[in-house]
Amino acid sequence: MKHIFKKGSNPSKPTLLLLHGTGGTEQDLLPLAEIIDKDANVLSVRGNVLENGMPRFFRRLAEGVFDEEDLIFRTAELNDFLDEAAEKYEFDRHNIVAIGYSNGANIAANLMFHYQDALKAAILHHPMVPRRGIDLPDLSGKQVFIAAGTNDPICPAQESEDLHSLLESAGANVTLHWEGHGHQLTMTEVKAAAAWYNN
Repeated sequence: MKHIFKKGSNPSKPTLLLLHGTGGTEQDLLPLAEIIDKDANVLSVRGNVLENGMPRFFRRLAEGVFDEEDLIFRTAELNDFLDEAAEKYEFDRHNIVAIGYSNGANIAANLMFHYQDALKAAILHHPMVPRRGIDLPDLSGKQVFIAAGTNDPICPAQESEDLHSLLESAGANVTLHWEGHGHQLTMTEVKAAAAWYNN
C-alpha cells in the first residue's frame, strides 16, 4: 500500500496510523499527527480503491452503503500491511493508534470489529458503523475517541451513537465527542482528540 513512514523521536510512544477520507491522500492527516503526538512514529496510508479517481479504503455501492465484501477484503489487506510495516520499520505492532477521518475512520473501526489486536486505540472522526449484525471480538482495554457532528448529513448522529454502543458492548472504553457542525474535520475536534490522547 502506498504510504509514508516517519520515525518518531520516542520509541516508547505509539505508532500513529493515519487513514484519510474519500479523495484524500497519505499527506492529508500529517498535520493531525503533529498536533496529537509529535514524538510518535507516523504511518500514513493511501487507500487502494479509486472511486471516480478519488482514493478510498474500500468500495461503496452508494452514499452510506458499503460494499461489505470489499470492506472485509480491504480490512484484511490493511491488517496484513500493518504486520509487514511493523516488521519493516521495526515498530511495536501492538502499539498502534489509528487516526481516521470519514472513510478512513470506517476502515479503522472495521479493523477493531474483525481483529482483536489490530489497534491499541483509535481516534475516529465522523465514522459510521462499518458492519452490523456481527459478533465483535473482546475489545477490553481498547480506547476509542469518536468525534461526530450533530448536523452531519453524511454520517447521521444515530450512526455515531450506534458505533459507541457496539464498541462499548465489546468492552472498549469509548468517548463520544460532539461538534455542532457537519461532516468537516474541525480544529476543535482535533484538539479535543489531542486532549483525550494525552490524558
